[in-house]
Amino acid sequence: MSVDSVKTPPSGPRAEQKRQAIVRAARELFLRDGFGVGMDAIAAEAGVSKVTVYNHFGSKEALFTAVITSALDEPLGHASSAALEGLAEAEDLRTALIDAARAWVHAVRTNEDVIALRNLVAAEQHRFPELGRAWQGHGPEGHHPAVAGALRALADQGRLVIPDLEAAIIQLYALLVFPHMVFSTYGTRIDDDLADRLIVGGVDMFLGYYGPRGAADAEI
Repeated sequence: MSVDSVKTPPSGPRAEQKRQAIVRAARELFLRDGFGVGMDAIAAEAGVSKVTVYNHFGSKEALFTAVITSALDEPLGHASSAALEGLAEAEDLRTALIDAARAWVHAVRTNEDVIALRNLVAAEQHRFPELGRAWQGHGPEGHHPAVAGALRALADQGRLVIPDLEAAIIQLYALLVFPHMVFSTYGTRIDDDLADRLIVGGVDMFLGYYGPRGAADAEI
């Protein structure tokens, strides 16, 4: 059964509950057994029939993609989301952004499931061009709405000057998060002291460029 044969996936609250149960079960089994796990096992773990799994996703490839895309927002975590959402109210923006960045980076470094999923994607990427499309479809704002919302609010207040929000989000990721993702891909990690220096330096670089004076200098 191909994903193309699924014209209208089941809808409604009950169907959504089943869909989430399938995604949770698939995530657990993909992490434990890799992509080779059978759809029968996933259906049993989710407490549904194999037909129900196919009705929702059409193929194991589509289900794997759903598992990955559902994990996109997880590294941000609740604590760092709340910290980012509070930036617009902070009197000391630099201190508040450093605190938010520390919470965000901590979540990225300690969410073992997401690290394992990322490594599984790297191992299986050749099979799944749709993963790249799913990631691109979210876009920088869609990956972490709290990041986009915080930067937009600060720009609206005039505390940052951000002519290109999409680029600014990626640059913030690059300064704070991407180094840890790269190191984890190679099975190692940045030590705590260097991680904190990267956070402080990254925040200073970001604010230096997008702060009102830094942004004006960048246009010269």
